[in-house]
Amino acid sequence: MSRYESSRFLKDPKVMNPEALKRACDTLGWTYKLQGEELLVTDLGGKENLHGEYALKVSNGVVTYNSYYLKNGSELVEELKSVFYPLNVEYARDSVIRSFSANGFTYKKDYKFRPTEEVADHFSMVGYTELPGETEKRYEVAFSILKDGTVITDSNYLPDDVNEKAHKSMDILQELFGRDRIMTKKPEYDIFIREHGLTSSVNAKNTIK
Repeated sequence: MSRYESSRFLKDPKVMNPEALKRACDTLGWTYKLQGEELLVTDLGGKENLHGEYALKVSNGVVTYNSYYLKNGSELVEELKSVFYPLNVEYARDSVIRSFSANGFTYKKDYKFRPTEEVADHFSMVGYTELPGETEKRYEVAFSILKDGTVITDSNYLPDDVNEKAHKSMDILQELFGRDRIMTKKPEYDIFIREHGLTSSVNAKNTIK
């Protein structure tokens, strides 16, 4: 994370968080088992006779259903998604809080926020600088979590020590989400670079590898 920057953590379409997936099945009352890296739903609460076959299979983030025994397979997939996505939002929120808390930030709830069709949650993580030359001591990194679990961050000026801790937290999130983050600098970033005689480390829009 750099000063005056917005980052977007896109969920890898091939990565469905396994814990959220298992919790979704538990919520629906479905029985499942893990077979290697695949999750197999073997019972839908006694609604169908599957003759020992699986009802749904999740492999590499792709959900398929047993079309031979299930006539309503597509509906079951949608039912799974309807439970999974809210849990995935919860997972994204918890991941952000854990990652930043580990580096000294504290959670700040946005009491004015109301969910929209696209955005499920909005909050901030607050960090404090220990640099003597900084007049302000308290700084925030804002987060928006979309309905599909995508995380968007937003920050203005951050002192060097807070910025370094935010960087470490972002690196952890990048690993958890299984995909590189896309950073977009704000106009204020260029002003900051010019005023302080620094070299820009962020292009107008680039993917961090």
